[in-house]
Amino acid sequence: MSDFLQRAEELVEAGRYLYGRNMVPATSGNFSARLSDGTFAVTVSGRHKGRLTVADIMRIDADGHSLDERRPSAETGLHTQIYARFPQARVVLHPHSVNATVLSLMSSDSLLLRDYELLKAFPDVATHDCSVRIPVFGNDQDIARLAANVDAHLAERCDAPGYLIRGHGFYTWGDSIGDAMRHVEAFEFLFSCELRLRGK
Repeated sequence: MSDFLQRAEELVEAGRYLYGRNMVPATSGNFSARLSDGTFAVTVSGRHKGRLTVADIMRIDADGHSLDERRPSAETGLHTQIYARFPQARVVLHPHSVNATVLSLMSSDSLLLRDYELLKAFPDVATHDCSVRIPVFGNDQDIARLAANVDAHLAERCDAPGYLIRGHGFYTWGDSIGDAMRHVEAFEFLFSCELRLRGK
């Protein structure tokens, strides 16, 4: 099986799983994976993530340009920013869960997660006795500008592989599909806990 086909099948499976948990409603969200030849597999724009097929995954170069004349997700620049900033990242997932969306609207420029055992799901976190700061960025239809804003922040500090976009959802990444999916599940649990603590 080719590298592209394997990664595409993983993204298709991730879409079905996340849709089944109401984390990518309608045609929201987007997914990508780094390929061994330096290009990237990414979801085609406007596809329903619960009904993805391999044909809904396309190739882009490191600058986000289509390599097969199809149109990638409008937010492809946020994916390529992550890959450029973190060479170890091999998968990027962007769900639009209710918990993430609501919590992002209730937060200022960051969300502080403290003393949760599940923080150990993230790289380099070895104890619950810590604080992890998750940045919250204002939504922006100018993706290049948003990506530059995200990159400037992550260059300064990155406590965990993820961030929120206000009123939008969250981005997370990992060095495999398994790691990225674990981060999605950990973030979603932690976001749910935070909302309950706030009485929501």
